[in-house]
Amino acid sequence: MSLLTHPVLPAPTTTAIVGMVGGGQLARMTHQAAIALDIDLRVMTPRSDAPAVRAGASHHAGRPDDLAALFDLAQTTQVVTFDHELVPNAHVERLVAEGHAVRPGPSALRLAQDKSWARAVLEGAGYPVPAFLDVAPGDTDAIASFGRDHGWPVVVKAPRGGYDGRGVALASSPDDLGPLDLSPPGGRVLLEERVPIATELAVLVARRPDGHVVHYPVVETVQRDGICHELVMPARVPEAVALRAVEIAVSIANGIDVTGIMALELFLTTDGSLVVNELATRPHNSGHATIDATATSQFENHLRAVLDLPLGATDLLVPACATVNVLGGDRPADLAEGLAHALREPGVRVHLYGKAHAPGRKLGHVTALAADPDAALASARSAARALGAR
Repeated sequence: MSLLTHPVLPAPTTTAIVGMVGGGQLARMTHQAAIALDIDLRVMTPRSDAPAVRAGASHHAGRPDDLAALFDLAQTTQVVTFDHELVPNAHVERLVAEGHAVRPGPSALRLAQDKSWARAVLEGAGYPVPAFLDVAPGDTDAIASFGRDHGWPVVVKAPRGGYDGRGVALASSPDDLGPLDLSPPGGRVLLEERVPIATELAVLVARRPDGHVVHYPVVETVQRDGICHELVMPARVPEAVALRAVEIAVSIANGIDVTGIMALELFLTTDGSLVVNELATRPHNSGHATIDATATSQFENHLRAVLDLPLGATDLLVPACATVNVLGGDRPADLAEGLAHALREPGVRVHLYGKAHAPGRKLGHVTALAADPDAALASARSAARALGAR
């Protein structure tokens, strides 16, 4: 054999093939976790320039409401999962009925898709939720009665589709609901009492199909205009509060039989009570720090869970960490120029998503590791400012 002739070797086999509906930054970071485990992540998105595709994930073209594309994805992968909640639940039910593995399943996914449904289910199961009312925007009598009973202003939400500040508003009277564009014509809105918030918290849980659960340290989040701007892990709250938050999150994850990552957002009220806000049944912004600060990231544990593999440890590797999201400002920022300045901050890890600039769009995030929360937050804020974060 010539020294220049290379033998033909059999193609390597991958551990698994996972289909993920959505190709945004969550899919991108899931793909990065998949590489280490030699998992082939195939992302279904109509865009060939989506962040996950730009990072090298296999591209499966299709919209989330395209049932034929979903079946194609399911037939070429071992399990289907999600980086958003935009797939019609009826489509998920069809996939399951045809014998495809979809994790999370349609029942758990519905709780993340429909806020009114989630409120009713969680209240019925005895979890603490704000007072709420699912109502037609034109039902002024019911709206006025809710406002009288629970005080104005009230929080108004689109039951479906709202995220990152969209689909949420405050109303000071029934007249305020008329101009709001939160739901389709003839749709309904979700009214909630305005809870007196001291701190916003989040708990991430990873759960396998057999019920094995691990949880991450409780996270303290800072929300502005409905968008998560900052987070600190572990949360700066009393230990008893953190333990109770974890207890609620694990109980809900088991109760809804979720598979994969579930993120539970909670309010710590000014009187020290915990109130459930919303949940997501997918990797979540509140868990981005886990990439750099915990033994196993939320993205790797999501993959492990949906493939029914042993879950990884969730211990913090440092005393404290903080994450600041990089949101687009009014003008495009030169991320390449800012990167060098951001990386000068001690203990900083920069994650850019490869997304085109738009005001308010999440373009990346910065996580800083430090000996205490204040130092971590200061470094993360400084690095995010260097990248042009608004």
